[in-house]
Amino acid sequence: MALPDKEARFMAIVNDNRSLLYKVCHMYASDKEHFRDLYQEVLANIWEGIGGFRGEAAVSTWIYRIAINTCVTFFRHHNRHDSSKTYLDMAYDIEDDNGERNERLREMYRLISRLDKIDKAIILMWLDERSYDEIAEVTGFTRNNVATRLHRIKQRLAENSSRNE
Repeated sequence: MALPDKEARFMAIVNDNRSLLYKVCHMYASDKEHFRDLYQEVLANIWEGIGGFRGEAAVSTWIYRIAINTCVTFFRHHNRHDSSKTYLDMAYDIEDDNGERNERLREMYRLISRLDKIDKAIILMWLDERSYDEIAEVTGFTRNNVATRLHRIKQRLAENSSRNE
């Protein structure tokens, strides 16, 4: 792929999927600097992989796979597993007096941010209304395993939410 074509394709993919990229990186980041590092790492991996993307999956599925794998790998290599508070925790700790819906959203994201890396990815994709098949394709699990994991994740989130009341 010629460099101008690669650049144009890269920019189109990033622009079309910017909110997805931000969401995944925010879900794994512990602060603004960490978010920027993750985001740059994801962009670098998209750049590296763009020539090999054959279009067998949806672009968004490919982007999810790269973003999630990059974030999980980044944690492993930079010993960030023990981060007790994620960037989302900090973002949703900010007082916002826009009503009950915002409070419920903050609580939901706070609970999700405490899940392990894979469960966080699964619930994030489910909240983005991705099909079980697409989640399975990104994670490498079977469709049935995704369904089972989602059921357990939802139960855990509900239990943790009710403990706080």
